[in-house]
Amino acid sequence: MKPVRFLTAAFLATAFLLTGAVFPVHDRAGIVTFHPDKTHSNVGFKVRHLGISNVRGAFGEYEATVQFDPEDLSTLSVDATIRTSSVDTGNERRDNHLRSDDFFNAEEFPELRFVSKEVRDLDGGEFKLVGDLTIRDVTKEIMLDAEFLGMAAGREGRKAGFEARTMIDRFEYNLKFDALTETGGLVVGSSVEIILEMELDEQAG
Repeated sequence: MKPVRFLTAAFLATAFLLTGAVFPVHDRAGIVTFHPDKTHSNVGFKVRHLGISNVRGAFGEYEATVQFDPEDLSTLSVDATIRTSSVDTGNERRDNHLRSDDFFNAEEFPELRFVSKEVRDLDGGEFKLVGDLTIRDVTKEIMLDAEFLGMAAGREGRKAGFEARTMIDRFEYNLKFDALTETGGLVVGSSVEIILEMELDEQAG
């Protein structure tokens, strides 16, 4: 009976090893999918006006799939789209101008898109999120300064909080409006700060 018991034990041990039950390999078991809670999130921007003040705005229509293991931020991935026609700066005339070919050309290019590629310089909850940003017909790599604000319990599941920001040169994305002030400065600055404040809901399943 001893040889039979030994063979049985060896078989079970081998099965556990092959299935990862004893020494599991790193996989996507801890990856969770989140989508924005839009009532507690903001996809915003800020740009200099006349060289002396700032215009702030936001996009009201967007979708994002955020996936990561809450115990390992290096697993973070983001795929987000934003409707350019949903731009809102609180001024209808200005918003219509932003939708025109001087800026987003919302009719021909209805969406902006960001797809992350990697997490860099992870230090606690702070990190750099690198990815490709597409505006109009231009795609360029950007780096967001990001912070993970933690997890919280919501009514229907867990929530996650992130903040991130970066600067882009709008001329690099063919947002070409270049009117000048009387002193020769740009009416609308070339540098645009992107400001993201996201509260995310865990998706079931």
